[in-house]
Amino acid sequence: MPRTLPAGAALAALVAIAVSKDSPAADPAFNPLLAPWTGPYGGVPPFDRVKVDQFKPALESAMAEQLAEVDKIANDPAPPSFENTLAALERSGHTLDRVGTVFGIYSSTMSTPDFQKVEEEMAPRLAAFSDQITQNEKLFQRIAAVYAARQTAGLNPEQKRLAWLDYTNFVRAGAKLDPAAKKRLSEINQRLATLYTKFSQNLLADEADYVLFLDHEPDLAGLPDSVRSAAGAAADQRGQKGKWAILNTRSSMEPFLTYSDRRDLREKVWRTYYSRGDHGDARDNNAIVSEVLKLRAERAKLLGYPTHAHWRLENTMAGTPERAMALMEAVWKPAVARVREEVADMQAVADKEGARIKIEPWDYRYYAEKVRKAKYDLDQNEVKPYLQLEKLREGMFWVAGQLFGFQFAPVGDVPVYDPDMRVYKVTDPAGKLVGLWYFDPYARPGKQSGAWMNAYRNQERFDHEVTTIVSNNTNFVKGKPGEPILVSWDDATALFHEFGHALHGLSSSVSYPSLSGTNVARDYVEFPSQLLEHWLSTPEVLNRFALHYQTGQPIPPELVKKIERASTFNQGFATVEYLASALVDMKLHLAGDRTIDPKAFERETLAALGMPSEIVMRHRTPQFSHVFSGEGYSAGYYSYLWSDTLSADAWEAFTEAGGPYDKAVASRLRQDIFSIGNTVDPADAYRAFRGRDPGIAALMRKRGFPVEQGGAAARPPGPPLAPRE
Repeated sequence: MPRTLPAGAALAALVAIAVSKDSPAADPAFNPLLAPWTGPYGGVPPFDRVKVDQFKPALESAMAEQLAEVDKIANDPAPPSFENTLAALERSGHTLDRVGTVFGIYSSTMSTPDFQKVEEEMAPRLAAFSDQITQNEKLFQRIAAVYAARQTAGLNPEQKRLAWLDYTNFVRAGAKLDPAAKKRLSEINQRLATLYTKFSQNLLADEADYVLFLDHEPDLAGLPDSVRSAAGAAADQRGQKGKWAILNTRSSMEPFLTYSDRRDLREKVWRTYYSRGDHGDARDNNAIVSEVLKLRAERAKLLGYPTHAHWRLENTMAGTPERAMALMEAVWKPAVARVREEVADMQAVADKEGARIKIEPWDYRYYAEKVRKAKYDLDQNEVKPYLQLEKLREGMFWVAGQLFGFQFAPVGDVPVYDPDMRVYKVTDPAGKLVGLWYFDPYARPGKQSGAWMNAYRNQERFDHEVTTIVSNNTNFVKGKPGEPILVSWDDATALFHEFGHALHGLSSSVSYPSLSGTNVARDYVEFPSQLLEHWLSTPEVLNRFALHYQTGQPIPPELVKKIERASTFNQGFATVEYLASALVDMKLHLAGDRTIDPKAFERETLAALGMPSEIVMRHRTPQFSHVFSGEGYSAGYYSYLWSDTLSADAWEAFTEAGGPYDKAVASRLRQDIFSIGNTVDPADAYRAFRGRDPGIAALMRKRGFPVEQGGAAARPPGPPLAPRE
């Protein structure tokens, strides 16, 4: 939410005492976090002047400022109107937006021990601050009045949508509760904020501390040169020159499990990775998970919902947990059936080689790669030399130009928080500035694993034009100087995925920041990003940008054909690995207020589902940061599947027309999907683009599953959802 951070309550007096107007900490001249962003492109974050000890006083000062702004709105003697209430709220909190943005960037990318201490202290206070705003009775009365009069006050559609959003968010945050319930709700939110911070820090510590150093050449058996080189560079960076480091991150774990001939080491790496947060030590996350679930259940009851899942899904496309479960269950059975086939193929290879083993989870990727070679004559090592990180980045820019007319140009006149970070200016076909794109590609200590997109600044134009700033963040292992970074096909797909989020933000063309960019329903936000993945495999991209890192020659047509033929390979594994996490997430949050033992619940739930023993959840419960390091995807990890029903169906809109670069379809995509943010109900937006509702037939075709087993509609059967403005 652009106006405030996920923040917090008993804070007004504390903030007023802690920071006075006369304090240097509250003076932008002494604290760069508090000053408006200056420089080119509408202003940029002052990364070159930020120090960790500036965060606490900056947050305190910014919260005090926004409380004063909100108090002024709430006590305005004029009758409530859109302009003096909702538009005024949109104008409030800009200082806290800026401070909170940089604070969040440090939390995810530069989480040093000194920063973590600040984060631990401020997380509950920010939660209390947020509650203080949503529990302001005078403010809510004004919002409710504007909402009640929205149809007769001459508001345009976007203003009506904002009135609905603000009113709904306040009600869902407890604005209608009695004083005792509000007090308890704020206590819960503050405690949850503390637990989320601890969960995230525990996970980060386990990823940093559990590194496998290999000492001898035989330990590298089977590893391609690119993986060896990256492991050697990672060891050098950690002061272990002459060794090789397998980091406890997905980008390091997956290639090792795919190629290492050393089954003993594969098992060791696998167990280390899937035991993060689950070591029974001071950083164990299981007790945190149990407490989080209890508190979420209690909060849902306070707010009038049966479970946390019902509360979370109320304003999503799915609408109810039952609809989300129906979709997941429709896909689960054919996915498991496909896994049985995949395991049989792998076991046959292992038996033929005389391995005398039963396929275990640490064998799956290794033998899947052997099956890929046998069935499709496709060796991922044959593909990887053509997938250079920098060339793929150029390919993403080219696709953005073809679909949306965007042009990207590097700039060197803005500060960055790491020397490896790069910044690009984005312009439209007329040369007008659209925004900035920051790229932070490499893993480093203090940076969370995985890949993600951030919005540093949301686009808006209701007072004046404000361009957006977005970033993409990945965790590739930095190689030796001068060596190109070679990535796997899966990592290349992830690059395009996250760039899809960035394009969603860059395409935004709305008035109010609360409705702009990626501020959409959780099970809709992954749709644009999953859709963009499809362009990676188009011949136009591969022929131009999949160039061999040594010869510069484009990827051979016969290799492209092999990739196309193998496009549904291993979809049983990919789907079951993901869906297991999504189903456990939903079932955890449908369990109500009973005490949950996360280990037992995970084990028993997977057994009841018939989880294949050769696979584990993509994110086991004590490391499930999507769900337990914040509200994020809690009871919402199903969203990737829901969004993929849309993306698979939308891709067929292109293939049914003139192909991936059809100008008319691309124009509709930008106009009806990418540019409108949350100004339109997502179901209506998709209908405008496609001319109809989606079905899951396209999803089943994309994954190579029998269509008849999946059902016909993306939205499970049941009464239609009430329209949302």
